[in-house]
This record gives sequence, structure tokens and C-alpha cells, in this order.
Amino acid sequence: MSELDPGVVVSALTAGVPLEAVPAAQVVAGSPSTGAIDLDEDMGIGVWEMTVGAMRDTEIDEVFVVIAGDATVEFVSPALPSIELAPGAVARLTAGMQTVWTVRETLRKIYLA
Repeated sequence: MSELDPGVVVSALTAGVPLEAVPAAQVVAGSPSTGAIDLDEDMGIGVWEMTVGAMRDTEIDEVFVVIAGDATVEFVSPALPSIELAPGAVARLTAGMQTVWTVRETLRKIYLA
């Protein structure tokens, strides 16, 4: 059963997201943790969270909406201008992008992948 059943409200702001430490090879600064929960696995909808710190990542195809926090995403490959993330920001990532996420206030986003 998915979390996102028809006619049922799920709070993306308070949904429990289990966090795990980012692997050392990905850490750029601090001691960030990340985690995600699937709200609807079939539709690729979920909630992702990252705590304060910086990490390297390789992206998947997704569109997301930031619902809490403050962060910068640097694009290493392809080289693109950095983006600033705050509540209400909507962004698209494509598979294989190499990024560095720097989170100043715990970031939470809803993603569609």
C-alpha cells in the first residue's frame, strides 16, 4: 500500500523521513544526513530531506518542489549556474548530473521521478 491513497491527506511537512549519514566519499562539509519516503512508488512521488552540510550527488530524472529549508545546488557536470533553493522553488534535474548540495537549513522537497 502506498502512503498516498485516494482521498487521504498526507502532510509532506511532517511525514517521518528516516535519515542516514551521507557516505564519507560524498561529504564535502559538515555531517549531512539524507533520507526519503515514497508516497506513491508507482507514480514516483516522494519526500526527500537533507540536514545541514554539503555533499556530492549524481542525480536521477526528477522535478521537485522545495517545501522547507535553504540550500544551494552547484552543477559540476554539466557546468551550469548554481541554483538557490527555498520554499516554493521548483527545479528539474536530469539523470547523470553531477551536483554539490550545500544545505544551510534542513531542506525538504517533494519529488516526482
